[in-house]
Order: sequence, then C-alpha cells, then structure tokens
Amino acid sequence: MLNNYMAIIFLAESLDNIRSLTKMRPLASLPVGGTYRIIDFSLSNLVNAGIRNVGIFGGNEDLNSLTDHIGRGTEWDLDRKKDGIFIFKQMADSTYSTNIKRVKKNMEYFFRSKQQNVVVMSSHMVCNIDIADVVKKHEESGKDVTLVYKTVDNANSRFDNCDSVKLGENGEITGIGQNLFFKKDENISLEIFVLKKELLIKLICDGIQNGAYYTVRDLISRNVGRVSINGYEFKGYLACINSTKEYFDFNMDLLNKEVRDDVFKKDDRNIFTKTKDTPPSMFKKSAQVVNSIIANGCMLGGEVKNSILARGAVVEEGAIVEDSIILQDSVVKSGAVLKNIIVDKNNVIKCNEKLIASKNYPLVIEKSVKWDVEHYKDLLDYLKGKE
Repeated sequence: MLNNYMAIIFLAESLDNIRSLTKMRPLASLPVGGTYRIIDFSLSNLVNAGIRNVGIFGGNEDLNSLTDHIGRGTEWDLDRKKDGIFIFKQMADSTYSTNIKRVKKNMEYFFRSKQQNVVVMSSHMVCNIDIADVVKKHEESGKDVTLVYKTVDNANSRFDNCDSVKLGENGEITGIGQNLFFKKDENISLEIFVLKKELLIKLICDGIQNGAYYTVRDLISRNVGRVSINGYEFKGYLACINSTKEYFDFNMDLLNKEVRDDVFKKDDRNIFTKTKDTPPSMFKKSAQVVNSIIANGCMLGGEVKNSILARGAVVEEGAIVEDSIILQDSVVKSGAVLKNIIVDKNNVIKCNEKLIASKNYPLVIEKSVKWDVEHYKDLLDYLKGKE
C-alpha cells in the first residue's frame, strides 16, 4: 500500500463539446458502459494501488449527481474514520479568478493530510493503470515530477483538446503543449502526475501570487525546465472523454471484448462502482439481442444490436435499437427505430418514432426530469388536500 501517498482528482474538463450530456451533471458522473460512471476509473485506479486519502476538486457545476454517486465512498473502501474521500469546489470562480475563501479551505486539506506525496489525476482520461508501478518508477527516477503519457496513432481523431508531450533522449519530458490534430502519432498526456506535496503546494501558491489560479496540469506545463519531469509510458487502452463523439466512441469500444478485458480486468485490477439492488433483466421471446451490453433491471422485447442499455431501460416489442446508448429508466416504445442515438435518463421515445444519425455526429436526446404540467397539478392537489 502507498501509505505515504494521497491523491487529488481535478474535474477541470472543458465541457463545450459535451454540453448536451452535462447540463445537469458534471462530466465525472456521466454514465458509461451500462452500470459505471466516468469517475469510477480514476477512483478505482487509486484504491487498487492502496491510496486511501482522495480529494476531489470539482468545477463550478452542480455536484449533486457526483456526491449522490460517491456517497461515503463505501464501494471504493474509502468510508474511513481516518482519511477517506473528500469533495471540494475548485479554487477559482466562474471567471477563473482566485476565490480566497476556497483557497483557505482547500489548503487546509493539504496541510492536515499526513501523506507527503501526491498522485494527481483527471477524471476524463479513462484507463486501467497500475498507479503503484507509476509511483515505483517515479521514486527510482529521482525527478521532481513524473508524468504519464501514451504514444497513440490516432491523435488527430480521438484526443481533442488533450496535451501532447515532447520527450528527451533519456525519457524526460522537455515540453508540454496542446495536441493540434496535425499529426496522427503523438505522445498524449494522461494528466496523471506524481510529485511531493510540498512541491504541489508551492506551485499552487506561486500561481495564485502571479494573479490567477491554474490547475496542476497548467502549473506543471508552465514550469517545464524549472522542475525535472520523468516520463512514464502507458501502453494499455486509453480514451479521453471530452466531447459527445468521444463519449459515444468509448461506449462503442466497450462492445469489443479485448477492450473490456483491458479496461475492467487488467491484471486483476477491478473497476468499482456504486451498487444498486436491481433485479435481473427480462428478455421476452420476441427479444433479439446481438453484441450488446445490457445492465440489470432492463425489459427487452424488441431488437437490440451493437448497443448499450443502462439499468432500467425498456425496449418494447417491435422497437429497433442499433448502435445506440440508452441510459437509465428510458423507454423505447413499440415501432420506434433508433440508430447512432444517445438517449439520456428518464426519456420516452414514442411509438413509431424514427431517429437516425451519423456515427460521426451521434444525436443526443437530453435528460428528462419527468416533470410536466400534470405532475405539477397532482402536487398542487396533494398540497391542497393537506390544508
């Protein structure tokens, strides 16, 4: 166990290209793979390495969905009297200027934590990585910082707004910049860093004193050459979820068994998530299911092909769902046809409705709150009866 290491997960992702799925939730709590959330991968990577003190620094969006999913951290063995999991607001307001009250509160967390070293992660870089090995290589290198990267051959299509890194002859990082889609082959940063807590605090304080707050990712980029940075190459599956297209592609990748094994069963490192006591899914005689992931609690009577259905999804007899993602408690009525569609939670696709989109531009049916005029009238009648 990494007893002298704590962890920080920064939720500072750009939401401009995935706004249709993040209007009512942070990116970190976006459902993936039927039963998981994006944050599950970062949390599981940390606890699999034995780290038991995790601080999550959210953005300015509403964190209710995230706190509801994580709860007290029981599923990740983070429900503890000592250390555990903590959720904070970022140290900047909506204008990215420093919020001194938050700075004081967040810094108190750093100072009170007894661990002397920090693993810093972002939630939107999805992989199953051996953090213990990253720490081992960091300590062997003797460098101030270790940065994890992956050499990819699809940087121009799958890693929008990611950082690319330049490597020196001895594997050290000599430059960090933004991937501009000019090349297919790039060294993409996983935004995973290992460094001493003292150095992290210094970088944050220096950034604030210079007039603005920056994320750790930005702070380290601005200090290349001033601190020594070791490069750690990751060779497993990697996805960056920062657009609707990337979200769609990652879910479709999970239909490939090799990807599933790499992501969920890599060297016995499990990915944990919040458990729910839902019944098994029901497959009617009319159901036809091909190469799909079906979560618990679903009811299937129609045709489902190359798709992912989250808990409680319903596909009625005569409906066709192909190359699509149906999130929790959504219903596809009889005769409806969906292809390359993302149906967010609590939606109802009406009978005989046809929605067909391109794989390069999947269509999102935004989250429904199930709150219409009739619900409002029912509530008023109920309240009147209580008077």
